[in-house]
Amino acid sequence: MANRVHAPGMPQRHGIIIISCYNSVFPEGNYGFSANPLWAKTFLPHPDIERQYMKRNVDLNEITDGRFYTVNDMVRADCQDCVGCSKCCHEMVDTIILDPLDIFRLTKTLNTNFDALLASGKTELNVVDGIVLPNLKLQEDTKRCAFLNDAGRCTVHSARPGFCRMFPLGRYYADRSFSYILQTKECPKARTKIKVARWLDTGLLPQNQKFVGEWHYFLEDLATALTDTDNETAHRVQLYLLHAFYRTEYRVPDEAGFYKEFDTRLAKAKTLLPSAP
Repeated sequence: MANRVHAPGMPQRHGIIIISCYNSVFPEGNYGFSANPLWAKTFLPHPDIERQYMKRNVDLNEITDGRFYTVNDMVRADCQDCVGCSKCCHEMVDTIILDPLDIFRLTKTLNTNFDALLASGKTELNVVDGIVLPNLKLQEDTKRCAFLNDAGRCTVHSARPGFCRMFPLGRYYADRSFSYILQTKECPKARTKIKVARWLDTGLLPQNQKFVGEWHYFLEDLATALTDTDNETAHRVQLYLLHAFYRTEYRVPDEAGFYKEFDTRLAKAKTLLPSAP
């Protein structure tokens, strides 16, 4: 398996197709739920589209300082609270892919649900290496993140996505694990040193890092398995994935509860979905 780099500002998606004229009722799958034709018509790509994949060959020496970091390392990433700058909130918005924890945080903070968040136009669905996933949506009129206010400050800062939290860091995946890298060409601010764990600003960090790795490799394995399936089966799998991990609310009071519920859902998904050879 090739090593992978995930970092804000780097293109993570390919084959961007959002269909609003879905003309057939999507068949119900055998995954323990009923497909919602209206929801699929509004938000999902058509099942007959050619599934496309993006292979990224990245020279880390060109985009990073050449080092790999753990959460306990010091890194020159501190942008001093981004005072006077919101460049990354304008140019990188639609590369911010949202994982289930991101959606849990946003929906809880905004007192909404996943479907309403999509309908608001602040997020959207796109194809990411063969998997349909949500991302922040670039606002066409302002060319910036919908959560950015007129003063250039984030209105959901306490619930900001994981990619936003770690920028200008990125993640380097290899050998079923990951480490952090520092992007040296993305942020124009003069940066000072800070501990990676502090910069991530995430509670329950051990559980969080476990979740990040498990979610990444689950999606990677699933994408590999789907390359050998027909489009209709792949579409049913996409519906299940979105239903199980995004549309079905996590009715828990805090992130500790989220991680427990996620583990339960992941274990079930692994028994139902195609597995990589």
